[in-house]
Amino acid sequence: MNRNSLHTRPCGGYVMFVDMNSFFASCEQQVNYYLRGRPVGVCVYPGENGCVIAPSIEAKQRGVKTGMRLREAMRLCPDLVPLETRPERYRAFHIRIMEVLRRYAEEVIPKSIDEAVIDLRSYQLVYPDPMALARQIKADIRREVGDWLRCSIGIAPNAFLAKLGTELQKPDGLVMITPDNLDDILSGLQLTDLPGIAERMAYRLKKGGIHTPLQLRYASPQHLRRVCQSLIGLHWHYRLNFAEVDIMDHPYKTMQAMRQISAAQRRSPRVLEDLLVALCMTLERRMVRQQVCCREVVVNFTYAYSRQWRQVIRLPRPIQEGTWLLQAIRQRMEQFMLTHSCEPLINDQLTAMGVAVSDFIPAELVPLSLFEDPVREQNLLRAVYDIKDRFGPDKLLKAIELTENQPMKDAIGFGSVKDLHVHDET
Repeated sequence: MNRNSLHTRPCGGYVMFVDMNSFFASCEQQVNYYLRGRPVGVCVYPGENGCVIAPSIEAKQRGVKTGMRLREAMRLCPDLVPLETRPERYRAFHIRIMEVLRRYAEEVIPKSIDEAVIDLRSYQLVYPDPMALARQIKADIRREVGDWLRCSIGIAPNAFLAKLGTELQKPDGLVMITPDNLDDILSGLQLTDLPGIAERMAYRLKKGGIHTPLQLRYASPQHLRRVCQSLIGLHWHYRLNFAEVDIMDHPYKTMQAMRQISAAQRRSPRVLEDLLVALCMTLERRMVRQQVCCREVVVNFTYAYSRQWRQVIRLPRPIQEGTWLLQAIRQRMEQFMLTHSCEPLINDQLTAMGVAVSDFIPAELVPLSLFEDPVREQNLLRAVYDIKDRFGPDKLLKAIELTENQPMKDAIGFGSVKDLHVHDET
């Protein structure tokens, strides 16, 4: 559902943004009492070349940052406790937190595994004091989900400014941005303090004569569009002037699965092949749960020294099954190697692998075929994943998934979490 509005209505109610602090690490500390108060670094791979994807509040206070190599993090913080990720644990906590939020409003939009927007613009009479509501939500999360879990909450006339509020006080912050205090808040910030503005965008804005968030707010929409060379400029004008352009609860436009490849994985072509299979099966699971079929596949391999191989594959018919995705990718790889007389594309220089699918249509709208029965295939896949959901993902496997070792660990990103809420809607 699209809840955006370009009408600037600073007094038209408020939006609340809930951002769980150091979420993965806090979940680990919630479960394990002896980790509380200690610096923790959650990693996909806890070896010295692993990457810290979620430092705890205590680790951040010691200088450990998200994305830092574990080796460097241990130098900064020798008593850091590295932990391997437990994605199912974080998903379970996420669902429980969303249940708390949905008690207060129907319009709860999960933005990521650790963030959600609550659209309160239709609840002004129900919750006349949004600050009191925020304090109640904080207390409910601590009491019902976990006493070690903390969140920063921002309240503002739109989702962007509410998100900005969560960035101003961490951890356990609570900030309300209003038309009366917005200019004071912006005057103390740099351009890169605004969510969504990195160095490259800041450079473009400064080149156009916009050096501060306050100047950005008062620049004309036409000037911002010229500076940004796109509609993005208009969006910045709308965001800083209370219009809503960031609340959009929409279906998937694309699904992607990707993994960084460790030095140990690179040494085995079989492991790399198994990883490609696992990526395709991950996309199959997502499409089955969303009941869609794709008509386009994009495959992207990244090699050492920043080389890339990227191909866009238009499929002859809409597909949902991972084995068909894999077949299409392998055919394109063989065709490319034959045409260019090059070395195998899956080799020991591969550092990252990604597969994305897009151009979806609902599964029930897939045209019938004279020689195949897509409805029967879809029903079979749904039955397979119903069994997996009930008894575990490893209780029923296709032959192509059978390997000596698990090629791809379960992982969880900070982006879309739509898959976690499919069952809530059925």
